[in-house]
Amino acid sequence: MKMVRHLVVITLLGSLVACSSAYYSGLEKVGIPKRDVMVHRVEKARDTQEETKAQFKSALAQFTAVTNFKGGDLEKVYTKLNDEYEASVKQAALVRKRIDDIDSVSNALFTEWAAEIEQYQSVTLKRSSQQKLTATKQHYQQLIAAMNKAEAKISPVLSIFKDQVLYLKHNLNARAIASLKNELGSVQSDVGSLVAAMESSINEANAFIKTVEK
Repeated sequence: MKMVRHLVVITLLGSLVACSSAYYSGLEKVGIPKRDVMVHRVEKARDTQEETKAQFKSALAQFTAVTNFKGGDLEKVYTKLNDEYEASVKQAALVRKRIDDIDSVSNALFTEWAAEIEQYQSVTLKRSSQQKLTATKQHYQQLIAAMNKAEAKISPVLSIFKDQVLYLKHNLNARAIASLKNELGSVQSDVGSLVAAMESSINEANAFIKTVEK
């Protein structure tokens, strides 16, 4: 119940000043530390990557359907492919936002944590806190590297989809379909690579969440 309350407050305040120090201070005043905000944002990023993975699989399925076109209304086929492309573009932007949101709170958390370590009088406690900070930062670097690697694979796939959508838009005929079919193998390979990177990033997110919540 406590975590649910935290998530509700985070969601309500998120639309106000999501990247400012005032935002994090406001959350801490109602009992929500930066660590909880970070976990929440990693969870959102993970879920967004799951959605993005599904979206690009859907776009690939539609592209494949276009190359198997046997007759009918080619305009409708183009429209469906374009809709999938536009949905993929939106998901790509959301993935980037989620990563930026995590980066924002992590910087605030690690800066605060490092400053507070200097306030310890106990050498033992200071050393222990420093070790935990170092370990958390290392796990975070693994996480953010995986997320950035997956995100970097999105743009090339979008470029391919855009090319195909534009070509089909201006060439609604059997010859255009034949041309797109020649690109199917490359598209499948790129989407497969993207999906694999997304899955790796999702696994890193789950591992990071377990580490931080210990």
